Amino acid sequence: MKLTIATWNINSLRLRQALLHQLSAALAADIICLQETKVPDELFPEAIAGALGMGYALKRGMKGYNGVAILSRLPLKLAEDTPDWCGKSDCRHISATVDTGAAPLTVHNFYVPAGGDVPDRNENIKFAHKLDFLAEARAHFAAYPPHRAILVGDLNIAPLEHDVWSHKQLLNIVSHTPVEVAGLQAWMAEGWYDALRHFVPADQKLYTWWSYRNRDWSASDRGRRLDHVWVTPDLKPGLQSHKVLRAARDWEQPSDHVPVAVSLEV
Repeated sequence: MKLTIATWNINSLRLRQALLHQLSAALAADIICLQETKVPDELFPEAIAGALGMGYALKRGMKGYNGVAILSRLPLKLAEDTPDWCGKSDCRHISATVDTGAAPLTVHNFYVPAGGDVPDRNENIKFAHKLDFLAEARAHFAAYPPHRAILVGDLNIAPLEHDVWSHKQLLNIVSHTPVEVAGLQAWMAEGWYDALRHFVPADQKLYTWWSYRNRDWSASDRGRRLDHVWVTPDLKPGLQSHKVLRAARDWEQPSDHVPVAVSLEV
């Protein structure tokens, strides 16, 4: 079957849940993975999944920040045994088995720590947390190699030269530093394939995030690719298309991230 999976850092689900109708209309996604939902589970707007024609929703949230959720047209089963990353219980990962009618498919939805402003482990505990998170994720998938799996989310790292508007100027800026890139690439090497770069060659610019600080974000186009879709190699032959919904950056009260989708045969 053909499956379309979308990922979006919504930057507050309750504030922007109406925008999910625009996302659904534009991408016709079967599964929508959200990050930075910023809502505890008891206040999660349960009706939004049904309003989108999606009968299934899983969430892991907390008050005020972080939080991840998966909305799906297909039956979902929560993976109960996911790690407590860095021992913080801070709602940065949710995983589920998706019933596709064939062999089970696993979906991982991640929100990697942003890392603060100072790219130094010793001076910035947020940056140390980010590096530790990357190391734990790599070690986990090394111990439990993924199979028939898709990993999506705001990974808060733009790894390649053309994933940022200026490789030279951002080398010492958190999200593009060599140590972060090395951590992300080591994680990806444990059984993952970069699905977005399957469609967009590495020598072409590709962004999914534009800062709120830049009023004319489109004209200056100082973006970064912080949002990712990875698949296991067994799913690579089924990759069909992708979409970066750049128009979403101009929606009313937009997130600084835009939705990204990949379609594939599973």
